[in-house]
Amino acid sequence: MDALLGTGGEWSGKASRDRRHLLLPALHAVSERAGWISAGALNYVCERLGVPPADAYGVATFYDMFSTTPRPPLVLHVCDDIACMCAGANELCDTLEAAYGAPGTAASDGRATWQRSPCLGLCDRAPAALATLAALQPLERAYAPASAAELTGIVAAAAPNGGAQPMPHVGGTPLRLLQRVGRIDPESLEAYRADGGYRALARAFELGSDRVIAEVVASKLLGRGGAAFPAGRKLEAVSKAPALPHYVVCNADESEPGTFKDRIVMEHDPFAIVEAMTIAAFAAGAEYGFIYIRGEYPLATHRLGHAIDAARAAGLLGADVMGSGFRFDIEIRRGAGAYICGEETALFNSIEGKRGEPRSKPPFPVHEGLFGKPTSINNVETLANLPLLLLEGGEAYARTGTEGSTGTRLFCLSGAIVRPGLYEVPHGVTVADVIELAGGVPAGRTLQGILLGGAAGTFVGPEALAMPLSFEGARAAGATLGSGVIMLFDDRVDMLAIVKRIARFFREESCGQCVPCRIGTVRQEEALERLDVDLIDEIGRAMRDASICGLGQAAYSAVESAQRAFSILSPGGTR
Repeated sequence: MDALLGTGGEWSGKASRDRRHLLLPALHAVSERAGWISAGALNYVCERLGVPPADAYGVATFYDMFSTTPRPPLVLHVCDDIACMCAGANELCDTLEAAYGAPGTAASDGRATWQRSPCLGLCDRAPAALATLAALQPLERAYAPASAAELTGIVAAAAPNGGAQPMPHVGGTPLRLLQRVGRIDPESLEAYRADGGYRALARAFELGSDRVIAEVVASKLLGRGGAAFPAGRKLEAVSKAPALPHYVVCNADESEPGTFKDRIVMEHDPFAIVEAMTIAAFAAGAEYGFIYIRGEYPLATHRLGHAIDAARAAGLLGADVMGSGFRFDIEIRRGAGAYICGEETALFNSIEGKRGEPRSKPPFPVHEGLFGKPTSINNVETLANLPLLLLEGGEAYARTGTEGSTGTRLFCLSGAIVRPGLYEVPHGVTVADVIELAGGVPAGRTLQGILLGGAAGTFVGPEALAMPLSFEGARAAGATLGSGVIMLFDDRVDMLAIVKRIARFFREESCGQCVPCRIGTVRQEEALERLDVDLIDEIGRAMRDASICGLGQAAYSAVESAQRAFSILSPGGTR
């Protein structure tokens, strides 16, 4: 803790105020050591960082992974979100509740507890769980697929055991972003460089920052996080911004239910993200960057941290990157269980040591982003495209895919599918093409519906199998690609129960800052229980029109599209 916070009199005056950005790492350090954040520990952190205790308490209570009341050292987080729900998560929770009591109840002489969790990003291996152990050397371990015997054994022993992570299933043609997954050692810089790593950064230094931006613009690369903003325009705007310093941020807070693509890339090709961020920083004129990664991704956090350290030791980060005279370094910041921090301005607030609440726009991040300075922020998949397009050239990159949706795209297939996993295909192939790559719906089952884009996405029926998977193809069908989710539901699934779970997700994840979302998500869930169609529609339109950010604006999308696709709220509709 003292090593994190520093020493001496530098906490006085302006230096103290400037240290507020260390609040989230300090809260993580306390929680990992003790299992919870006591009043004394919080006051100590506040004194060292110059943050008012009431303010810090508001931050600590904002995040689900922190507790300000005593909690056992071991916490077992059991995912009961939509993919895991279809794979038997509720039955797992019933078993744990019968053995150890309701979620949050201390078991095993106060040494362990369990709780329900939203999506853990392990949908390809559902049902999933994550065990966290507070200790001098804190431990986090994922279990997927998890069994009742395994999970009850963890709680009984108050200690993680097993939890080996199998190699993810990846497929598609051609493999570009996924070309190294399962093929090279993700913790070896030498293996990465032998496989062509850092040739793109060298190329960037040859071209110069203006030509790098020109290549990204020529590639027509659109953001892969859901908003589909042109990546080249974002870099160009930050590079020309007069205010200094500039920042680059990797949004790795992948919390959209059904999404796990960024996790797999970070776990199995972390050096590609470090190289891509360095290229983005060179183009944008930034000397510092942050990777904001969700707290539920321990392996990805470890491997990215190792990649950053190895790159720094090899002169690929630091004061003189590759002898070019360019200065750049990266810092990892861990989230702590808040879906809203996937929204870019909420993410900035979180890094700055504030509650992860979205900001009003304008100003936009390219003008006033992190710490009020021009910031280029992209998600993992978007950044991973930069080395590829630099090596082959922007115009050549644009020849893959469609005119309006260039390059390949990563799709997360889960649910009623023979080979759940991550698939890379050129934009423009159909939904049916990707499902066929993954082996199709299991024998003896009938496809009932598909969720595209995650909880903030849209439901479609089997008639959408011919839909092209491109930004323009999705728009024409009244759907969205969102975060690349393709979750299949067979005829045994209760679609109304799935929609209710999505409504509960948005109610729980609303930051509460604006009334339309804070109240609307509660009333939407209540109206769904009563099947009050008219009220649900009225609430949904109010949230979409008046909410500050995309969470409230999209909270009705799945409900509305499910009614359109399955008539779930009509008498005799799909249940």
